[in-house]
Amino acid sequence: MKIIIINNRGQYNHRIQRSLQNLDIPCELVSNSLTVDEIKEKEPMGLILGGGPSIELSGNSSDYIGEIDVPTLGICLGHQLIALKYGGEVETSKTESYAQVQINITEEEELLKGLGPDMDVWTSHKDEVKTLPKDFKILANSDVCDIEAMKHKDKDIYGIQFHPEVHTTPRGDEVFLNFYEICKNNL
Repeated sequence: MKIIIINNRGQYNHRIQRSLQNLDIPCELVSNSLTVDEIKEKEPMGLILGGGPSIELSGNSSDYIGEIDVPTLGICLGHQLIALKYGGEVETSKTESYAQVQINITEEEELLKGLGPDMDVWTSHKDEVKTLPKDFKILANSDVCDIEAMKHKDKDIYGIQFHPEVHTTPRGDEVFLNFYEICKNNL
C-alpha cells in the first residue's frame, strides 16, 4: 500500500514525491485526470492533493475528496479544493506573497504533532481559504492568513496552505512523517 499523490500541475508536485521517497514512504505520483475508480484500484493508504496553478486545472481532484475513504492531505491548491468541497470559501489574498512565514499552531492534532507552538514554513498566498468549511477546525494561522492549516472534526482530512516539501520549510519532513503515521493507523 502507498500514498497516492495527485499531480495538480503545480511546480512542486514532483518534489512532494521525492520528499516522501527520501523518507522511505511508499508513494506514487498520478495524474489528476484519473477517475475515482482508477484511484481506488490502486488501493491507496492515503491521498495527497498537490498544489497547482488554478482550480480550473485541478482535473478530477475534487471528486476524490471524501469519495476515497483514506486519510487525505491537501497542500496549497489541494487545501483550497478541500475547503470548497465542504462549503468553505476561497478568495484572492489581500497580501499576495510567496515567502517564508511563521505559522502559529493553535492545535497540534496528529498532523502537526510535536511541531508547535510555531513553525517557519514556505507558503504561497495568492489564493487562500477565507471561510472555514462547516465541520472543520483551524489548526494553524499566521499574520497573513487566518487558515494556514485545518482538519475535518471527524475524519482524517487535512488542508495546509504551506509547502512541507521544500527545504525552506525546515520541519516539513515531520509533517509528512506525521501524515504517514495517520495513514498507517487507519489501515
